[in-house]
Amino acid sequence: QVQLMESGGGSVQAGESLRLSCVASGGTTGGNSMAWFRQAPGKEREGVASIIEGSPSYADSVKGRFTIAKDNAKNTLYLEMSSLKPEDTAKYYCAAANGRRTFCRGGYCFPSLKGADFDHWGQGIQVTVSS
Repeated sequence: QVQLMESGGGSVQAGESLRLSCVASGGTTGGNSMAWFRQAPGKEREGVASIIEGSPSYADSVKGRFTIAKDNAKNTLYLEMSSLKPEDTAKYYCAAANGRRTFCRGGYCFPSLKGADFDHWGQGIQVTVSS
């Protein structure tokens, strides 16, 4: 059973940066899908960024500002967040799948950002961005 532990959250001002980390233990995540999700109070959970073997996908709301990366040697997933906005305030969750999860559009396939595709979840970590 894969266990996920997030770290790196906190409170920042708009325009600042944060890096979230997620360490996986209890199993290898190898070439499987991993992703970051977030949920703000009163809103549905949103897929933020996902990655499979170095290939990422991003929600439109974070493209150009967030970068997802994975260090397989350390079994650690990262989310580098820059130019943060108050609307990025949410609890952020790391997730891992028991395989490769993709969605296909226009003849191309991308790492999934759908929560139902993921099998293991971290406890979440708060990110608060003030204006």
